[in-house]
Amino acid sequence: MVGTRKKVMALGMDNSEPSFYALQWTLDHFFVLFGQDPPFKLLIIHAQPPLASVVGFTGPDSKKRAQNVVEKAREVCNNTGVNNVVIEVIEGDARNEICDVVDRHHTSILVVGNHNYGSVKRALLGSVSDHCSHNAHCSVLIVKQPKH
Repeated sequence: MVGTRKKVMALGMDNSEPSFYALQWTLDHFFVLFGQDPPFKLLIIHAQPPLASVVGFTGPDSKKRAQNVVEKAREVCNNTGVNNVVIEVIEGDARNEICDVVDRHHTSILVVGNHNYGSVKRALLGSVSDHCSHNAHCSVLIVKQPKH
């Protein structure tokens, strides 16, 4: 299609195993199969908590953690041959910030991993995937790791 822009696929992630599983799954199913012409532009979103709300974390530590997520995500992408990736690091509640970034970039689909929290932990921490599935203004794909 000449003259059309690629649709944006966003992937919300943190530094967890489920997030990196979701990243690899997304690359394998939507990017690697298409070689040099994937159907989407990939936007990776990493939301970190506001510094004031994180007891015991200092600014440099939080920035270093975010930088580690960015470096690991780029490495995973590069290892699968996907190099044209935009990574956005934002500060705030991941649930709300991811939905805001999805709106700002007119994202077609949002991919998130699933931590598989129990009901108590989910109630205390909140579920990013659940919140996004109800509030993001695009389709949401929740990638679950297979049981071992």
